[in-house]
Order: sequence, then structure tokens, then C-alpha cells
Amino acid sequence: MAARVAKPVNSPFRFSISGMATYAIGDIQGCFDELRRLVDSFTFNPARDRIWFVGDLVNRGPKSLDVLRYVRSLGDRAVVVLGNHDLHLLVVAEGLGKPRHDDTIGDVLAAPDRDELLDWLRKRPMLHREGDHLMVHAGLLPAWDESYSEQLAREVEELLRGPGYRDFLRHLYGSKPDRWSDDLAGADRTRVIVNAMTRMRFCDSAGIMEFETKGETAAAPAGYRPWFEVPGRAATQSTIICGHWSALGVKLTPKLLMLDSGCVWGRSLTAIRLEDRRLFQVGCDARAPGARPV
Repeated sequence: MAARVAKPVNSPFRFSISGMATYAIGDIQGCFDELRRLVDSFTFNPARDRIWFVGDLVNRGPKSLDVLRYVRSLGDRAVVVLGNHDLHLLVVAEGLGKPRHDDTIGDVLAAPDRDELLDWLRKRPMLHREGDHLMVHAGLLPAWDESYSEQLAREVEELLRGPGYRDFLRHLYGSKPDRWSDDLAGADRTRVIVNAMTRMRFCDSAGIMEFETKGETAAAPAGYRPWFEVPGRAATQSTIICGHWSALGVKLTPKLLMLDSGCVWGRSLTAIRLEDRRLFQVGCDARAPGARPV
């Protein structure tokens, strides 16, 4: 399938191709062939450009191992934030959780370089903030501004990168507590941070998260909204780059760039050049067996 490259979308910016470019790419989930075609479509120059990845490098698609090897090979030209599927891989690899029936991470778990890849993945950030942009996999709770979100992300990263990371992963799963409090401590505290940043779609005005609904915004339970539509949200100074919500597809507003266009569902893989908001997309070959949004 030939790559489909989109035209610039409502871009007031001008960009010189000779300048350094930063491309943000939506959820890949093991779709390696599409990733390489997408990167070829915007003529990535590793000596000059960078690629930001919104998380969920792995799982559901057919080539998670190839994706990890490729992104890691980019070195400091790649910025990756952790998604829920990336964390799931770490949990399963440590024997702290069972693979799900539709997981496709066996190639990573059986690879001779698995330890090096998993160690690299475990040390990726939860959140990346640079200039006017903030990248996180799923979203931020309404009460968290940019600085506080960074502080909370660093708490989780310190645990993931430290010697006690297995204990952190052991207590990672669960949807409770479902709301933030500054008084939270221990596993409850870190679980809320991780769930907001890697799993959240809907919450209410008090920041109570709802994890069962995965579809369009019209499917929101009574009293709940998409996290980015909650009135009075604190993180409004940065343009937030995220993924995780394939049912919404690409959504671009002045302060929000949502990039999960459902590649693993057989739709497309999307990149956006941050300097001028030009979109690049490639069609995906086929829906991954058993794929469903998580």
C-alpha cells in the first residue's frame, strides 16, 4: 500500500525544510512496517530532526520487537513517553502479570536482546515537556497544571528507574483510587498518576476517572466529559500532544494534538510536524488479529 501524505491542516506557520524538524507520531502498537513507511514519507534526517512518540510502541500489532529495536536505535533523536501497553509489557516480562489472550509481545519476550530493550523502555519518561509542548500518552487530570504534572511524572519515573521497580510494577494494576488527592501515598498515589497519564479518557469536573467507556465522546456516562473538555482545566499553557483514544482519531485544536488514528485497527498511522502542523499519514495494511482498544 502506498503511503498517503496529507496536506497541511489549517497551518498559519511557514517551515523551511532545511531547518530542524520535530515530528510527533501516534500509537504504533507493533505496526513496524507502517512506521517505516511513515518515517520515509517525511524524509526524516537523523542528523538534524527528532521524533516524539506518544507511547504504546508495542502490543496488538505484529512487530513489537522491530519497533522497539528501531526506536531505541534512534538514540537521543527519539523522545518516548510510556503508554499503558508499554507498562503492560514490563509487568508481564517481570512475571508480575499474565499475558492477555490478544497480546502480541511474545517476540519481545523471546528476543536475545530483551533485557537491554526492556531496561531501555523502563527508563523512558511518563511525560515530556519542551517549549510550548507537553507530551503524555493519555491525558492530565483537571487539577494538574503543567509544572505539577511534571513533578508527579518524575515521582513515577524515579520508582521505575530505581532498584525497587519490580515492587512498583507489582502494585501497578487497578482502577482504584479513581481520583487524585495530594494526601495519597504509596501505591495508591502512583497508581492514580499512572492511570491518568496512560489510561484516562473520561473524567468529571472533580477529576474522578471513568475507565470502562472507550468509544466516542457521545458515549460518555452522565456527568463525565473527555478529560480535555473539563471546564477550568489547569494545564492550559502548553499544547498537549497525546494518543490512546483511537475512537476519536486525529483531533487538532490550538492546544491539543491527538494522534492515535487506529493503525492497529487497520486505519492509519499519523505524524505531525510540530513546526508547521503538517500532517503525514500512511494507511495500515490490516487490522491486527484480536485488536481492541485498551
